[in-house]
Amino acid sequence: MFKKMVYYQRYHQWRKGDVPFVCENNKRVARPKLLFLVLLSFISFSFILAPLFFTSAPTLSLLYSFGFEDEGVVSKSDVYASVCSSVSNGSICCDRSSIRSDICVMKGDVRTDSASSRITLYRSNGYGSQVIGASGENDKIFQHEKIKPYTRIWEKSVMDTIDELDLVTKGENSAIHQKCDVQHDVPAVFFSTGGYTGNLYHEFNDGILPLYITSQHFNKKVVFVILEYHDWWISKYENILPHLTEYPIIDFRGDNRTHCFPEAVVGLKIHDELTIDASLMGRNKTIRDFRDMLDQAYLPRIRGLIQEEEHETQLDMNISALSPSAKTKIETTEEKRDVKKPKVVIIARNDSRAILNEDSLVKMAEGIGFQVEVLRPQRTTELARIYRALNSSDVMIGVHGAAMTHFLFMRPDSAFIQIIPLGTDWAADTYYGLPARKLGLRYIGYKILPQESSLYNEYEKSDPVLTDPDSVNNRGWEFTKKIYLDRQNVKLNLRRFHKRLLRAYYYSMAKKNGHLHHQNQ
Repeated sequence: MFKKMVYYQRYHQWRKGDVPFVCENNKRVARPKLLFLVLLSFISFSFILAPLFFTSAPTLSLLYSFGFEDEGVVSKSDVYASVCSSVSNGSICCDRSSIRSDICVMKGDVRTDSASSRITLYRSNGYGSQVIGASGENDKIFQHEKIKPYTRIWEKSVMDTIDELDLVTKGENSAIHQKCDVQHDVPAVFFSTGGYTGNLYHEFNDGILPLYITSQHFNKKVVFVILEYHDWWISKYENILPHLTEYPIIDFRGDNRTHCFPEAVVGLKIHDELTIDASLMGRNKTIRDFRDMLDQAYLPRIRGLIQEEEHETQLDMNISALSPSAKTKIETTEEKRDVKKPKVVIIARNDSRAILNEDSLVKMAEGIGFQVEVLRPQRTTELARIYRALNSSDVMIGVHGAAMTHFLFMRPDSAFIQIIPLGTDWAADTYYGLPARKLGLRYIGYKILPQESSLYNEYEKSDPVLTDPDSVNNRGWEFTKKIYLDRQNVKLNLRRFHKRLLRAYYYSMAKKNGHLHHQNQ
């Protein structure tokens, strides 16, 4: 089953000989006593089993996926995990206990060497009880760690594509061979924008959200150093990044200078412990703060977009004095902007899982009483434009896929209708339906019938592809992707879908008239 495959990938990450954390400190490396090992095993076992007793399976998967904390912005000790919360100067501490990501902390004189994919920490000659000074020891490596700073360590296929960094400690006398070209007085966070970057869901789930959580305690006094750097990624999130750092971002591979930092965090942290009840997530302070940050990030650009539109409207009005047709165009535009009508945004797909009768859907929505806007997001589409459209909408409609991540841009109490193609039930609810409900949206799932799928014309009516999608998903991810994700389109039964859309309309009108009972909060 597809669900079981995902669970297997997420939990089956430990290998024989794996070490959950390493902290170089001569006073802490003594072999633990047997009693301590037993106690530690009991505590760890409790952490593993507790979520299974108090959360459902989809909730479990989702919370690991989004990794939010129960109270407030995560503290520094939460980000580093307790084992690395008090790293001594001149040492490296790596926490490898998470199922999602590894994270290493380096304290002291930290210097980059992009040519060798190395970050070196030079520790003082008097570090600990060991005195370093003999000429033969000047270039000795005292500690060596390897890390791939990406947040999907359980998924070998994608991690094989991520650049690996070597983290080493040397004596301070060795530093004369690596002069600082750029001296920074604030810490650095190293992370990768490789992997699934390019897919909106993963850009937020594996990148922006973990980056937000990791960087919060720095209060923007931090430098981001990116592996697998993409100019388009920087441009796409240019409104958000200044709210996380006030310093220029460094391309690790593209900048060959030696950058020196007083501290470095390598990797992005997502908290694994499940401490959130499903009913509390919509009121969760971390996610509320994240959404407030998005509002602050996009508001200036949205104001600019509004001014541009007003300027264009003024030009049209000037032309209308000479052209009656232009006047008609303005009146039509104003009619479409009727604020009394609830607004529905249809997220249209350009490849697979497209709505084949989209035009008829638009006409039906307008007939019900909606103001309709159709969005066709591209990878290069300015997010501020999408944010503005969805943040001012009452309803969003879309077919299951990465673009459904845009529900993060909607206001609480808005309605989200997700069209669920054959074979995608579990993923649709786990990755979008469940979090939408937890974030205060009115979620409506529309599971299509076999007759509404383009696959209905390709297979015999008794074929398991149509009658038993779970059995097809059980055969492996490649079958799910090839059949249900890449080759399936949707032709809605409009009479059947009309019921969901009408429900969303009445809900939106009740909200506008102040008659809405806040059942989701």
